Amino acid sequence: MTPSRPTTHVAVGVLVRPDGAVLLADRPAGKPYAGYWEFPGGKIEPGESVEAALARELREELGVQIHGSEPWTVIEHDYPHAYVRLYFRRVFSWDGEPRPEEGQRLRFHHPDDEPPSPLLPAAVPALRWAQLPSVAVRSPGNLVDAPAVASWVDDRLARGARRLLLREPGLFAAAAALPALRAAAEQARAYGAQLMVDAAACGADPAADGLDGWYWDSQALRRGPRRPAAATSVGAGVRDRVDLKRAADSGCDFAVLETETGHMPGWEAIADLCRETPLPVYVPLAPSAPTLARARSLGAQGLIWPA
Repeated sequence: MTPSRPTTHVAVGVLVRPDGAVLLADRPAGKPYAGYWEFPGGKIEPGESVEAALARELREELGVQIHGSEPWTVIEHDYPHAYVRLYFRRVFSWDGEPRPEEGQRLRFHHPDDEPPSPLLPAAVPALRWAQLPSVAVRSPGNLVDAPAVASWVDDRLARGARRLLLREPGLFAAAAALPALRAAAEQARAYGAQLMVDAAACGADPAADGLDGWYWDSQALRRGPRRPAAATSVGAGVRDRVDLKRAADSGCDFAVLETETGHMPGWEAIADLCRETPLPVYVPLAPSAPTLARARSLGAQGLIWPA
């Protein structure tokens, strides 16, 4: 939808500490939404790149010199005072301790903490996205019974996985699968992790079965589902930018690039899908530090891989 008034373009920085905490600032007195918490940043000047604008704004607002930034998500929001297009970029390294150069309050928010209140409306989904891990794990597709599910979840949680995607068509006929899914979801929560269940593939009804992490593959997504009220997190498989928009419009929290079985996407395809994406995107590549760094430099949230 084309906005009926001019669009203000804003560079937004998500400063991420090694422990996963992200920096939030409140809006100073005299500005619209004064006292609301948001991610730091500011308007992009004519002729200025998003990256350059963010570096300048963080230097002016916080007194820090960043060591570059990575594209992440781009969303739009219609506020009473302005229609804004927000270019979120993640920052993992900087010089100096952030200081309130404009009289704002600052705080690092850790994923385990209660979010500050009130949050600026456009910051609400971004803060949720900022808590997503860089690497997710997808089930192998051959778990046919409850013990196999429990064993796989046990092993992956012990290895440190914090987002698990269960897509197991063989569970459809297993009457004992639903108790196993409930138990696995509870176990993941105990680790501070989340189990995402592809309900169609597993023959489950998440709303009825006590599951709070839902996933739709690209075929289910194209049938036009809406985010269930009971879900705390929803993901979707996507094959192109049209699917990606569907996922955002359906209320998803993240997307996973789907490819043909046995095929890994090329960097050009990843760059195209993740260009100004409205959602964090996981790409199916074997995890390694160089691969993760390259994927994030192109705008991906991180990697997902059968393990």
